[in-house]
Amino acid sequence: MRVPPAPPLLLASISPQRRKILRQLEIPFDAVGPRYEETPANLQKGSDPSTIVTEHARGKARSVADTAGDRPVLGVDTAVVVDDEVLGKPAHAVEAESMLERLSGRTHEVVSGLCLVTPAWEELHHETTLVSVRELTARDLAQYLGSREWENRAGGYAIQGLGASLVERVEGDYLNVVGLPAALLVRLLAERFAGIYGFG
Repeated sequence: MRVPPAPPLLLASISPQRRKILRQLEIPFDAVGPRYEETPANLQKGSDPSTIVTEHARGKARSVADTAGDRPVLGVDTAVVVDDEVLGKPAHAVEAESMLERLSGRTHEVVSGLCLVTPAWEELHHETTLVSVRELTARDLAQYLGSREWENRAGGYAIQGLGASLVERVEGDYLNVVGLPAALLVRLLAERFAGIYGFG
């Protein structure tokens, strides 16, 4: 008996990194930009980073759920956290340099929120990976800033690119640092859709 193909997830993101990870895992999907704006007004004052990313992930997923039919909708949000402060995307090279100087020689957290939702249920979780950055010299900083890879990158670096040269150690899910907590997603698909997406 032939097994019907798995319904494609609806990814509430236009991130090329997230699309690449889903293709790597051979999970069928369609991608659409979320109708959700990430602003401090979405959150209560004093929210911790895990609350911020999970609420953003939920907001993204719910914003497009009405277009998905019965298909699962996936929303993800990822943040770089140091000293309990979320580092956003640097607006310019000076801000990127400041972020990288702050990360230099230290271990920081990359925290992702993940929301998987259908008309019948919702799963909301977060995942944390520890990333240790080596001591960066002025030359290291100048080279990386000159690459412009820091543009539109939370925390001012991209581990899947030249930013890998800044990193000394990763503890946890590497793909979480790239932009999608893959191990968490696979576990949820195995539990909720055993065998349908090839897991469980």
